[in-house]
Amino acid sequence: MGRTVLGLEAFLADPPGWAKKAKVGLLTHAPAVDAAYRASAERLADFFGTRLKALFGPQHGFFGDKQDNMIASAHGRHPGLGRRVFSLYGDQRKPDQEMLSGLEVLLVDLQDVGTRVYTYVQTLFLVMEACAEQGLKVVVLDRPNPLGRTVEGNLMEESCHSFVGLMALPMRHGLTVAELARFIRDRHHDVDLEVVAMKKYDPRAYFEATGLSWVMPSPNMPAMETAVVYPGQVLFEGTMLSEGRGTTRPFEMIGAPYIEPYRLAERLAAYELAGVVFRPIFFEPTFNKHAGSLCGGLFLHVTDRESFRPYRTSLAILQAVAELWPADFAYKPPPYEYEHRRRPIDLILGRPDLADMVVGGLDLEALEGEWAPALDEFRESCQDYYLY
Repeated sequence: MGRTVLGLEAFLADPPGWAKKAKVGLLTHAPAVDAAYRASAERLADFFGTRLKALFGPQHGFFGDKQDNMIASAHGRHPGLGRRVFSLYGDQRKPDQEMLSGLEVLLVDLQDVGTRVYTYVQTLFLVMEACAEQGLKVVVLDRPNPLGRTVEGNLMEESCHSFVGLMALPMRHGLTVAELARFIRDRHHDVDLEVVAMKKYDPRAYFEATGLSWVMPSPNMPAMETAVVYPGQVLFEGTMLSEGRGTTRPFEMIGAPYIEPYRLAERLAAYELAGVVFRPIFFEPTFNKHAGSLCGGLFLHVTDRESFRPYRTSLAILQAVAELWPADFAYKPPPYEYEHRRRPIDLILGRPDLADMVVGGLDLEALEGEWAPALDEFRESCQDYYLY
C-alpha cells in the first residue's frame, strides 16, 4: 500500500478553495511533522505566508519541552517564524476571544496516542468549543492512531469530568484525531468542521504499518512500545507507585521501594494475562516519584500486541500490589491536571468507585462484563465517525 500520506501532506497537495484567502491560526506541536521531518508549522507558514496569524500549543509546550503534569508554558513567539505562540496548557486551557481575534479558520494538526487521558484530545475539545462560540471554521489535518481500532475500558462517567476526560470515551478509543473531531462536532459542539483525511492508511494497524518514523508525541512517550502499554500504565499516575518517569523507559516499568519484584511477578502469573511477560527489575528514578531511591518493580514486555490488553493488565497489577503490600500502597493526592478536589486515580479511570473496587479484590472479568454493553454500544456508534 505504500507510506501513509498525512492529512498535512494531503492538504498541501490539494488545497481547498478557502485556503487561498483565509486568515488562519494553527494548533500544533513538535511531533507534527511531515515524512521528511519538517514541522507542520513551517510547512503551513510557507503556504499561507502572512495569512498564518497565530500558533497555539497544547500540553508539554509548542516545542515539547515541558516534562510533567501542571508545568505550564508561557505565551511567546516562534523564534523561526516570528508568529505569536499561545499556550493552551495552564490556568487557561481554552482559547479566548483575544487569542482568536482576526482569524477565520483554525487548523489543527496534533499527534495523539489513542488514549482518553492524553490531554491533546481535551485541547481539541476546548478549541472546537471556542471556535463554535466565535464562529470560526475548524479544519483538522488527520494523523494515525498508533494503536489502531481496538477499544478497551469503561466509558468515562460525567462525575469524573476533568482535563483528562471531557467526553464519554473508553480509555482506548480507537479513533484518529479527525474522527474524534467528528465525534465532538456531533455530540458536543455545533462547529463548522472540515477534516482532511489521510491516504493509504489502514486504521486497524499499529503505527509501524504507516511507513512513518516515530517522533515523540510528548517527553515521556519515547517509543511506540510506550504507547502500547500507556492505556493501562497511565493509571499509576494516580498512585504513589513510580510509573517509570525519571527513567529512559517510562510506563513500561512500574515500582516502588517496598515492592519485591519476584513476589509480584509470581502473583501476577495467576492472572494468566495474555500477550505480556513481566520481568522483575530494580530501578532508580532520576526525577518524579521516588527520585534517587531504589525501586523494586516490573518491566512489561509485550509479546503479542493483538492479544495484549493494557487496561486489564494494569488493573491486575494495581490489584496485586494492593493485595501484597496493603500497608504501603497509597493513592496519589490531588492536585492533578488542575483538579484540586478529586482523587487523581478516579479522574484517570473515569469512574469514582472503580479503583476501590479493584483494590478491594473484585474480580476483573466481572468488572469487564459490567461495562461490556456500553463499550459495545460505543464501538457501534463510532461507525458514524470513521473516515477509513
